[in-house]
Amino acid sequence: MAMSSSRRTRSLRAALWPALACLALAGCATPQPEPEYGAAIRQNVAAQLANPMPPPTSGAVSDGARVAGAQERYRAGRVIAPSDAGASKVGAAGTPQ
Repeated sequence: MAMSSSRRTRSLRAALWPALACLALAGCATPQPEPEYGAAIRQNVAAQLANPMPPPTSGAVSDGARVAGAQERYRAGRVIAPSDAGASKVGAAGTPQ
């Protein structure tokens, strides 16, 4: 005896649901990038830095009393002007001024 069309439809649906669920889950998977991905950018950034791997510091080099004094001078309007660092002055054409 032949299978009725409603039974065939139900069995077809029962077989398709797991397949559709697997396809939907596969679309959510993210591929892992290659280990060398971004190496050129990291190399270019490192080439533009003065020291890409600076040595670790031994700790903070801040003096609390000195910072408190600077803040108080700032509040009072008695800021100490920075000293001239002695940098060279170069004009727009590359000639010293």
